Amino acid sequence: MSEVKVLNSGEKFSHVSVGSLKGFEGKQFVKDATGATSCEISFGSLPTGAAVPFFHSHKDNEENYIILSGAGKFQVNDDVFDIAEGSVIKVSTNCDRNLKCTSAEPMVYICIQAKEGSLGGYTMTDAEVTERENKL
Repeated sequence: MSEVKVLNSGEKFSHVSVGSLKGFEGKQFVKDATGATSCEISFGSLPTGAAVPFFHSHKDNEENYIILSGAGKFQVNDDVFDIAEGSVIKVSTNCDRNLKCTSAEPMVYICIQAKEGSLGGYTMTDAEVTERENKL
């Protein structure tokens, strides 16, 4: 399993890394390392033919899975469907979920877990264009 490395932080940000996703193995949560208060983010990988070893459900949080590489199957309750690189799957609360890698290459994914129904403003309804010197 990879280790989260804190690279930089300030009063209003934190910058961490799980390292290269090519060859990433296991599951790594980053909420504690970043100090996040709004969601949990994890990186996961499954080798060919492997599935998460258990089904699970959440009481308060929905999950959003983003498939970065590989392909496989996803199950929500009794519904099973194909997933592949670029797939984004939102799973609501109070239902069972699991995924399995069926591709020759490992499946690498990100899972974002946040309280269901908590998103208020987003994108430009929550953003404000500001003026600042560009130092990039």
